[in-house]
Amino acid sequence: MSFCEKCIVTGLVQGVFFRAVTKDRADKLGVTGYVKNIADGHVEVLICGQPEAVGHLKAWLWDGPDQAHVSNVKCILIDDVDVPKTFEIN
Repeated sequence: MSFCEKCIVTGLVQGVFFRAVTKDRADKLGVTGYVKNIADGHVEVLICGQPEAVGHLKAWLWDGPDQAHVSNVKCILIDDVDVPKTFEIN
């Protein structure tokens, strides 16, 4: 069973390769969705896939790439979403 969660990652998460490294992790885990910078300086991540894989990527978001300094990750379950076929950087 596949499901989706949308996460907001706060801290020093823009300009530190967060999106590129998140995409690499997502591809390795076989999840779909997207990662994008948002205007307030945070990063938004939509993760869709098997619960275990989604959980692994959510846990990794707390670490991020070496240059990042994550202060918080908030995720919510998304019921009404067209599940993407790939994981993209937006």
